[in-house]
Amino acid sequence: MKAQQDNQSIRKDQTDFESVASTEQLESLSYHKFSKYIKWIYQLDSLGIETRGIERVSPEEREEFAKSKSTTIQLLEVVGLWWAACGGLTSMSSFFLPTLLFSLNLKDSLVCGLISMNIGCLAAAYCSTMGPKSGCRQMVTARFIFGEWGVIVVAVIAIVGGIGWSVVNCVLGGQILLAMNHSISLSVGIVVVAIISLVVAVFGIKFVLRFQTLLSIPIFVSTIFFYVDVCKKIGYVGQANSMIDDLGIDKLTWQGNWLSFFAIGYSVTATWGSCASDYYILFPESTSSTRVFFITFLGIAIPTTLVAIPATICGTIAYSYGPWLEAYNRNGVGELIFEAFDQSKALTSLLFLSLITNNIMNTYSVAFEFQLINKFLVFVPRWVWATLVSVIYIVLSLVGKEHFSTILSNFLPMLGYWISMYIALLLEENLFFRSTVTVRKFHEREFEVGSSSDSEFGVGVDGDFGQNLGQNLGQNVAKDYGNGYGIDASRDSDQELKNLYNWKNWNRPNGRTMGIAACIAFCCGVAGAVVGMNQVYYRGPLAAKIGEYGGDLGMFLAFGFTGITYPCVRYLELKRFKR
Repeated sequence: MKAQQDNQSIRKDQTDFESVASTEQLESLSYHKFSKYIKWIYQLDSLGIETRGIERVSPEEREEFAKSKSTTIQLLEVVGLWWAACGGLTSMSSFFLPTLLFSLNLKDSLVCGLISMNIGCLAAAYCSTMGPKSGCRQMVTARFIFGEWGVIVVAVIAIVGGIGWSVVNCVLGGQILLAMNHSISLSVGIVVVAIISLVVAVFGIKFVLRFQTLLSIPIFVSTIFFYVDVCKKIGYVGQANSMIDDLGIDKLTWQGNWLSFFAIGYSVTATWGSCASDYYILFPESTSSTRVFFITFLGIAIPTTLVAIPATICGTIAYSYGPWLEAYNRNGVGELIFEAFDQSKALTSLLFLSLITNNIMNTYSVAFEFQLINKFLVFVPRWVWATLVSVIYIVLSLVGKEHFSTILSNFLPMLGYWISMYIALLLEENLFFRSTVTVRKFHEREFEVGSSSDSEFGVGVDGDFGQNLGQNLGQNVAKDYGNGYGIDASRDSDQELKNLYNWKNWNRPNGRTMGIAACIAFCCGVAGAVVGMNQVYYRGPLAAKIGEYGGDLGMFLAFGFTGITYPCVRYLELKRFKR
């Protein structure tokens, strides 16, 4: 009787196995047919275009790369990248506003701007440490907090943020070209910035690092000259301060204005946190997190400070100096910069390059967020998404080209709200639930041995799907997917055995958190942001109590509401689901 039951059980298991195998074959065949239509897209890899998307860079790949380039050289390249991206007009543009838009004197503007900017640098630097640990893009690591579905919302927000910054760059670039040559329309300048950024971004991380490092030198030189030219009119600062004093702004209104600009200054640098680790995925796992943190912090803080100070002085001077104020009113920040440079086209052109370097990073990183929205979008190479992103921000730039200051003052704080919530979640996840190897017991399902057999698509671990796709799309895809999509076949190094995240589960939903706790805490953070936000289109009840024009408390309340909620709900989630 028992033997008969065993035979029935074996036959049932065999039937189940054949059913699964049949399903896998059908799926593999379906993708096999689909692949022939997109094969040409991957063939562009032969031209040097990077087709690799959100796939994790394995420890073995990073070790191999480290043999050809030392970690010190890599760090120097990253410093050049940050300097080129942060030491130019994009960062500078926001710091023209404290006096011109918020009626803050020079001292208050500098104190507020530099403090907020450096706090933002701390946030971005902390996010960057996830790169060498994981080998994953920033928003891919967010899957370990938000889960498979929650990260889609975060990815969409990151896309909006990157596109928004690109709009700022394109409009400012258009203003500068128009100021230098009035026969060129603002629209032409916008398109020029976008196309150059796209061409560089599609060639991938290695090319981006080299290009940015090279351009960091002329950008630094132009910044120094801008400093010198602005200080020639330093005598008008006292007059501007007197004019502001004559306005008779009450203390509460002043505090509200100070807080509103604080939110902008913080957002200028903190928003790098949504992509900071993208530029460290080639670093070995053994790279010191402390070293990465300080390299990133200084790499963002120093160049941003160097451009923030002259921009703030320039904005204060323009408040009282007629020719500069007329230039600002006529064609925005772009013409103000040209006027401050004594209409030197050569120096203005050098500073113009910084818009392109910043835009390259936006175009490069935002493309990956699209691949997180849906699992099937992974098969569309990154360069296609980069092209789509460029088209989107060109259109938006053309639509909003006459409203640069409005875009800056309303768009940047919104980015600060969401990045504050993300930082709170990441910080508490690492400090409370990933602090030592012993807490891995709370993540039992993430680290269980059997989790390696899970695949996002449910296809076989023998890699049939990956091999078929690889054969049809080319060697690059074969390398990325040859072990079966979602199956990271790299060996467990000594470092990986000490990891506090099981990074091999980057694409295995069953081996990561469901994201319930993060989504609940994020919603609470949104409530905090709504209560404290101070925008043209909406003023929260708490923000409205601070002076005549309100004060932006959104980022503080978003961080606080998220931080208070997450530890409790995350503990309950871990206790119930073990992941």
